[in-house]
Amino acid sequence: MSNFQSTSPNHRVTRSAAAFALACVLALPGTAALAAPLDVPSGSTGHSHDDTSTPTLRLASVDNFRDVAGPGGGYPAAFGLHVEPGVFYRSNALTTSDADAAALDTLGISAVYDLRTDPEIADKPDRVPTGAAYVRHPLLSGDLSATADLKTPDDAREFMRGINRSFVTDPEIRAELGTMFTEFATTDGPQLFHCTEGKDRAGWTAAMLLSLVGVDRETVYADYLLSNDYSAERIEATLAAATEARGPEKAAVYAPMLGVERGFLEAGFDQLEADYGTVHNYLLTGLGLSPQTIAALSAKLVA
Repeated sequence: MSNFQSTSPNHRVTRSAAAFALACVLALPGTAALAAPLDVPSGSTGHSHDDTSTPTLRLASVDNFRDVAGPGGGYPAAFGLHVEPGVFYRSNALTTSDADAAALDTLGISAVYDLRTDPEIADKPDRVPTGAAYVRHPLLSGDLSATADLKTPDDAREFMRGINRSFVTDPEIRAELGTMFTEFATTDGPQLFHCTEGKDRAGWTAAMLLSLVGVDRETVYADYLLSNDYSAERIEATLAAATEARGPEKAAVYAPMLGVERGFLEAGFDQLEADYGTVHNYLLTGLGLSPQTIAALSAKLVA
């Protein structure tokens, strides 16, 4: 399903061999050490490929729906590869209009992973694409009442940083993520994961998938921040409603929580590196993935 085009058979063979090599490297014993160079902290991989693709499908009723591969032909990954479009999608809650539901049906999505809690689902139930399995993996099972005690925008920012740290430190969340990533690897066809706004839990999941195949950290951050662009109108409308209902000072306290900031995701990566050293050690030890599962995910993700 790649949008990458090449007229050279030898080039296609070389790219396929590189994808296979990456998967094999990640399956070897001691893969945590071998995979560490893929955790690129910043900068560009230096690789680009012809981008003749059309933009990812946009949905008016699900504004943060997008392809994990990125808005172009696929982010550059390790070993001169790129992330394959049409494999994993991310979004906010699937409260689709009839037109958008029909558009989603054309993608052939085989599984939808809902990362929300029971109250969130009750408030906005999914409209699952035709033929897709519906799988739940709630990632925020704790008490979120602490948001009522936030006094300043910096309090809200620290709360969001704490959520991202919890993806690393909370054993229940890690167990859910481990099970879901294993399902990602063993499920055929395009797959979609989402939370309520498509920015935090979905953002962390996407960041791990991209990091797994060596997408550089700056690109991962830039992709994370795209939620602010995709959901800009909704964020603005929500802030305006909060200002009218609770006043500008109180609305300003909660404003950082409506979008994403680089520091939120950085806090998760900092915790990951403090506890596990690399993304691959986190996947292996923290999430309990086997090297074979990581290799299977890699083979799906890159081309």
